[in-house]
Parts: sequence; C-alpha cells; structure tokens
Amino acid sequence: MARWLQAQADEQVRQAALPVPLRAEVEVGSLDSRLRLAPCARVEPYLPPGTRLWGRSRIGLRCVEGTVPWNVFLPIQVRVWGPGWVLRQPVPGGTALQQGHAEAAEVEWTAEPQPVLVRPEDWVGQQAARTLAAGQVLRVGAVRAPQVFASGSTVRLRVQGPGFTLTATGEALGPGHLGETVRVRLPNKRVLLGTVADATTVDVAL
Repeated sequence: MARWLQAQADEQVRQAALPVPLRAEVEVGSLDSRLRLAPCARVEPYLPPGTRLWGRSRIGLRCVEGTVPWNVFLPIQVRVWGPGWVLRQPVPGGTALQQGHAEAAEVEWTAEPQPVLVRPEDWVGQQAARTLAAGQVLRVGAVRAPQVFASGSTVRLRVQGPGFTLTATGEALGPGHLGETVRVRLPNKRVLLGTVADATTVDVAL
C-alpha cells in the first residue's frame, strides 16, 4: 500500500504542473483502535473523490474479498519538498528585502497553506509585511509591494478610457502600496477605490 500511495502522491505533484521540481514524502497513519473489522483476504486502497494528497489527508480502504464487506478511512500525511528561500536573519516589518536577506534551500511546501515564493523577483525589493524571523520560509503574505505614499497624502485620481483621461485630487485614506488598492476621499467627501500606480497617482476603473 505504501508504494501505491507514494505513486499516487508523485502523480498528483506531476499533474500540478508547478514551475519547479518537487518531491513528496508519505507517512501512513493508523486506523482507529476502536474499529473491529471482519477478516478480509484482500483490501483495496483508493482515493475518495476530490482527495488532494497535500499535507494532512486520508485514503480509503475497502474489503473486496471477505465475508463482511467494509470500508474505512486511513489518515496520512503527505509532505512536499521543493526550492524556496529562507531568511538568514530577523527582518523588521516594513524592511525592503534584498538578495542577501535570504538564501536558497529545499523547504517543505506543505508546512503552511500559503504558497512558497520561488523566484527572487517575487520578494527582492518588496517590503516585509510584518516582522519575519530568522529561518522563516518566504511565502505569499510575508511580503508586500513597497509603500510609496502615506495615509493622508494628497494624490491624483486618474480615470482612463478610449481617447480620454480624467483626473482629480483627493486624500488617501490609507498607505499606498504599488499595485494594491487604496481608498481616496474627494473634496466632495465621496470615497473611491483605486489601484496605486506610483507615488502620486491612483488609477480608478470605469
């Protein structure tokens, strides 16, 4: 069964078509000790519909040759390993990350739900979203785009369409991070939501 399960996990990793090579390790748990199963000459493992062999999961076991048919579920742990970046030192929140802050390593992708940041361009030049610890794996949510203006700043709202551009000024109601959304209050007190384009401009969709 262990070989069958390892093959299933390897196949799911391949089918995920991730941009980097990954390897899976499977740990098989134990059935509930309170179960009293009838003798069975042949037990068949199977994957319940929708089962993802990633982190904590389960497989099905059913008796296909026995006097009393039964079906149970067996807990398993699938650890997936692949390339990532590990911080060399603690990093205060808001720090602009540079290449020297982290080193390449094989990391456990399944240790946390957030995806691992694989490419240097995913984090170099970004800001630490919070205080990060030495040895921490860089994942989505650990970094964010650089802040280019503070809450309360006067910014230019820009609306673009086919053949025209409209602009207005307003007050940012939160800090502006490149590529992220921010609320802006116009002089007439109306509040609009837009995307930070640069240190002075917020784009508003039509």
